Amino acid sequence: MDVFVHQREMGCCIRPVSTGGKYRDNSQSGWGQESVLMRRLLVMFAIGLFAFTLGTPAAWAGSPHFVDSTVTATRSGNTLTVAGKEAGLGDEAQVHIVVTATAECINGGSNHPKATNKESVSTEGTFPVQNGKADFSLSVTATFQPSCSPPMSVVFVNIVVTDTTNNISQRLGNA
Repeated sequence: MDVFVHQREMGCCIRPVSTGGKYRDNSQSGWGQESVLMRRLLVMFAIGLFAFTLGTPAAWAGSPHFVDSTVTATRSGNTLTVAGKEAGLGDEAQVHIVVTATAECINGGSNHPKATNKESVSTEGTFPVQNGKADFSLSVTATFQPSCSPPMSVVFVNIVVTDTTNNISQRLGNA
């Protein structure tokens, strides 16, 4: 028997084409509200599964970032040490970290007396990733000609930490 599904004001009913337009109640046909609800649930489940499948690879890839409170720059004499942690690395095996800075020889009046008393310094290293995180520590020493000796002192400015593996950087204060 050919069937035509039609909706009336009071709900969904099935009108067999061969009955000449007479309506039957869904409960008598076996195609009740339960089957409509079931089809809707199946469609919603399929859409949800599709969305989950699309979003999952991005979550596995990670979201690299420096853990702000852990990235520090400290100075000891003419040596700058930058240490910290990077997280959100997913399943990467290692990261390559580069530290750049400008070392300035500052006199007792908090000025650098000569333009030649500053130099760009940098260092780099490769660090292993464990459980999506990498701890790093790099040191670089500034060497001045003539030397920066007391009462003058070295100050590091424009300190930048860069993960060249993931192309992210963080600027730090002076040390």
